[in-house]
Amino acid sequence: MAFYRRNKMNRFFVEGDNIQGEVILITQKDDVHHIFKVLRLQEGDLIRVSDNIDSEYKGEIISVSNKLIEVKILEKSPFKSETELRITLFQGIPKQGKMEIITQKCTELGMDTLVPVFMERTVVVDKGDYWKKVVRCQAIAEEAAKQSQRGMVPEIRQATTFQDMLSRLKLYSFVLFPYEEEKETTIKEALKNLPEGVKNAAIIIGPEGGFTKEEAIGIIQYGGIPVSLGKTILRTETAGIVAMAMTFYEVEMD
Repeated sequence: MAFYRRNKMNRFFVEGDNIQGEVILITQKDDVHHIFKVLRLQEGDLIRVSDNIDSEYKGEIISVSNKLIEVKILEKSPFKSETELRITLFQGIPKQGKMEIITQKCTELGMDTLVPVFMERTVVVDKGDYWKKVVRCQAIAEEAAKQSQRGMVPEIRQATTFQDMLSRLKLYSFVLFPYEEEKETTIKEALKNLPEGVKNAAIIIGPEGGFTKEEAIGIIQYGGIPVSLGKTILRTETAGIVAMAMTFYEVEMD
């Protein structure tokens, strides 16, 4: 039996200033090391480069060193793998390494932004160093974006409070939050009412233990729609992944 394997080029991300005319300069230390020492790519090898804004490039390496990779642009095109709907995930901060799993998998699915949120039932306490977790998750998002051939790297924002999150919800055209007490409206039913042409939406996931009743009421007051993800209760690290996958399926596969 024969198996199909996609022949994909390695992908890298650069700032807009690194695209100079017909040449792209890769200067980020980790990327240069990966190209030069790990992949051992040479002059003439092909790679893909994204400007992390709206365009991606097919390029040919024309110069390799341990400090700089120069790439000649062969093709330029709009992002091919980004969805029109931009989804922000407000994630109730979970324990241990669960945020890293959430970051990786939701990046693969197409997440635009991740905002960690301290909620009433959050077990983790910020001792002033939670920013280190954010930095770690940003690196994971970049690696996942490369692996999944994304056109852009999701932004991992600094952790915020529940009340601050509520104040941000007015920025979104559609806000969903899976809630274990919701027995009638499924996420599929809610998505049928997604406004045509909507460009940005938010999904809110509670931490271990879920939302308090007061938190659920607060989200509803700020326009959030409580939905069910099915008959079983999902873990916090599973719920966001499932909700995002369902949302993109309904929107992109319609």
